[in-house]
Amino acid sequence: MSTAPFDTQDARTAHTAHPARTRNAGIDCLRGLAILLVIVHHLALPFRLPLGPSLLGEWLPQRLVGAISFNGYEAVFVFFVISGFLIATRIIDHDGSLERVSLRRFYAARARRILPLLFLVLAVLGVLAWCGVPGFAPEGEQSTGGLLASALTFTFNLYEGRTGWAPAGWDVLWSLSIEEVFYLGFPLLCLWLPRRVLVGVLLLWALALSPLHDLVPAQDEVWREKAYLPGMAAIAWGVLAALLARRWTPSRAQARAMAWCGALCLVLAIAWGDLVWRHLFKSGMYWLCIGACLLLLAFYAHPPAPRRGLRWLARMGELSYELYLSHMFVVLGVVAAYRALLGAENAWTFVVYLPVLLLCRVLAGALEGLFVRAPAR
Repeated sequence: MSTAPFDTQDARTAHTAHPARTRNAGIDCLRGLAILLVIVHHLALPFRLPLGPSLLGEWLPQRLVGAISFNGYEAVFVFFVISGFLIATRIIDHDGSLERVSLRRFYAARARRILPLLFLVLAVLGVLAWCGVPGFAPEGEQSTGGLLASALTFTFNLYEGRTGWAPAGWDVLWSLSIEEVFYLGFPLLCLWLPRRVLVGVLLLWALALSPLHDLVPAQDEVWREKAYLPGMAAIAWGVLAALLARRWTPSRAQARAMAWCGALCLVLAIAWGDLVWRHLFKSGMYWLCIGACLLLLAFYAHPPAPRRGLRWLARMGELSYELYLSHMFVVLGVVAAYRALLGAENAWTFVVYLPVLLLCRVLAGALEGLFVRAPAR
């Protein structure tokens, strides 16, 4: 992933001319927002360091506290949409169209991007599990070998569905399994299916997001959250948005209106998800996908210039993969230190949020430096 800023220029020309060297500040900020929500969610869970009972939480509106604290799962679905958009865009940039995808290039690029850091994180997780560290050591039917094998074969969700919730330090691997299983099969579908059939399959899959989610019984809590097909449906939304972006370029005024509408959809789903679910749509996930797609289309057509006040957020977006795989080491470490010092006292939990984000950012930057950067997800 290049770190060169992507200024306002024709996106189609820029992406085609330098597919691996350009940056889009708008898309990076969207990814940065998503990873920020994920980290805060994992810190703010009621059994860790919740923001609501703190001194700061008592002064903030409860809906705002909920929006900040409990949208990590929704943020992952935004990641799925972005991932589908970026992967499809890069296939078209490199190969000219989805139906001409180079399997060797595609799989090699995915392996270079995903596997080095994954191997390192799994090695550390394995050591911590072997040492019996709380939050990393398996319990019940699970074993360290089973966790490692399922993570390496991208069957982690199936393993969790069969054995129960994974230890907190391992649990983030569920979304990676969904993405990589999708990308193992997606290029083959691109080669085998006629274009119109492929688009039709993706469209039906995207629209079936909520029904696919509802197929899982509510009492099957683990599998209802970690099922493959709903997450893949969100990726399909991103792929469809990428195909539309190559066929239609909105004007700047249209792009600006789309960006505002997209932002409104995300705010509704994140801050008023309960009302959206009851009155506007059966599932707020549709609003997340629609909002993310509108923002991606707007940013792709007219990439915004990097703004000084948002460069930190864009940088978090650039490091989203490193942040996602590594942040639980920081979160669980800080939670253990806080509880050792203050016990069950929640009044001061808000104090740790900024230090946690800074530590996560430092760790992710260090991990980035260990590997030769491949194109981002």
